[in-house]
Amino acid sequence: MKEKINIAIDGPAGAGKSTVAKLVARNLGYVYIDTGAMYRTLTYKAIKNGVNLHHNQQLNHLLSETLIQLTPEGKVFMDGEEVTDLIRTDEVTNSVSFVATQSDVRFEMLTRQQEMALDGGTVMDGRDIGTAVLPNAEVKIFLSATVEERAKRRYEENLSKGYPTDFEQLKQEIALRDKRDSERETAPLKKAEDAIEVDTTKMSIDEVVSSILRIVEERLDERGFV
Repeated sequence: MKEKINIAIDGPAGAGKSTVAKLVARNLGYVYIDTGAMYRTLTYKAIKNGVNLHHNQQLNHLLSETLIQLTPEGKVFMDGEEVTDLIRTDEVTNSVSFVATQSDVRFEMLTRQQEMALDGGTVMDGRDIGTAVLPNAEVKIFLSATVEERAKRRYEENLSKGYPTDFEQLKQEIALRDKRDSERETAPLKKAEDAIEVDTTKMSIDEVVSSILRIVEERLDERGFV
């Protein structure tokens, strides 16, 4: 039996997955795996190299030649170059859903992500972690929040980073991304049947983290993990 469990955190854009997952991992001494950053890295490289964002084979070939590294501190490296901030631009954000729909790309990403979680002790966030990537994860969380609240969070985040942003346009983009993610044929965004939903709309980050840690503690007790 694994000494540590895997925790899957899913949810739509702006639900707070990355921030919460990092803090949960830090509290438990687990490894945080940002799957969204992996897709963003490929999207960034595709844009940079003029690769068709809707072409499955071209993107998969590009991925096969791409080394993506995630550090415990949350930094992202592409072929040895740090791209942590470069993959968070509006251009990448508005294009990553197209890349994430490509079946061959998802299969390769899924394989890499499952290898990372083989020995347990990971907190992995994304949109299909509990349903496709880690269907046997011992703890599955689905974070949700209203479109208004998620747009507000992303708006404030962008302003803090110096990115000029139109709030109403941001709301429309988030709603559109929700639609794309939930309607895609391959591994769509949806809550796993055995996932626990946490509505973060009126919760602080600390409250969400504490709630998840309680759930993890209960599950560890149930399964006899120490």
